[in-house]
Amino acid sequence: MKGPRYDSLFQDAKDYVFIVIGITLYAFGFCAFILPHQVVMGGLTGVGTLVFYASNQHIPVAVTCYVMNLTLLAVTFKIVGMGFVKRTIFGATVVAIMIGWMQPLFLGLHHCIMEDVTMSIVLGGLLCGIGIGTIFIHNGSSGGTDIVAAAVSKVSNVSVGRTMIFVDMSIVASSILLPFDGPFSARLETRVPLIVYGLVVTYIISFMTDMLINTNRQAVQFTIFSKEWRTIADAINSEAHRGVTVMDGMGWYTKHEVKVLLVWCRKIESVTLFRIIKSIDPDAFIAQTKSNGVYGRGFDTMKVKIKKQKHMPAAHVAEEAAHPYRPEDNPNLAAND
Repeated sequence: MKGPRYDSLFQDAKDYVFIVIGITLYAFGFCAFILPHQVVMGGLTGVGTLVFYASNQHIPVAVTCYVMNLTLLAVTFKIVGMGFVKRTIFGATVVAIMIGWMQPLFLGLHHCIMEDVTMSIVLGGLLCGIGIGTIFIHNGSSGGTDIVAAAVSKVSNVSVGRTMIFVDMSIVASSILLPFDGPFSARLETRVPLIVYGLVVTYIISFMTDMLINTNRQAVQFTIFSKEWRTIADAINSEAHRGVTVMDGMGWYTKHEVKVLLVWCRKIESVTLFRIIKSIDPDAFIAQTKSNGVYGRGFDTMKVKIKKQKHMPAAHVAEEAAHPYRPEDNPNLAAND
């Protein structure tokens, strides 16, 4: 029986370290810049904020978040699966610890770190977004509305993004129901700006998360024409550690056959490839294009589920065997082929 691979253990340990760093950034951005201004954002952290201020600051945000995370996981356990539950319990536990530690630290100050509400929520949203993006990049989960979205996507055709938007907007809008001393018009005048701030910070977090994830996974394609194609291909293999595909082509103006090199790499590796190519052939013709996604060895892994095929009835199988499909039976397909 093979033992655990050390590179796999190292990768797992590195992932958990970065997940903790991401959660720390998220908790710092929320507790230092968003919570002191009574702005309710999306997610279970927003629900915790609602409960915190509705209870006259007696029930900490961390307690509400952790209890609701565990409750949602218990309800959706059979739907989302054991792997998702394990990662989420770790993330939700660290989030509760960090927020529970930082909340009294920053709310105990005599004044907010940043008095201007707009700049404060922008900075808090940026930090939260970077934190969540770091968590997702390293295969972690902080729980919250992720659990609801994952469960809904498993049992219906509603997308994860649409579910999270609907849930987050409902949470933010609920802040208008927080206790308020005064007439309804005064409540609207006070709460509506905070709702707008909540929607803005929720958007900033979502935008930063997507940008961080997409930047990390962004890949580019190089199409290279050069007389020194052999040397360039060898250098890319040995120095950039990227594969090269060699294709035959023809320059229609010169009517000369040429070799075309195709290379895919991460965006951050582009400069390295340019240096390699130009150092060998300064006159090389290079085309660089952005790739929406590259999957396979050395890049991302396709995370899709393969649906199980239903067994055909025995009678249908026998009929298919007796009358196999032939392309010539359909003249249109046969002509196109």
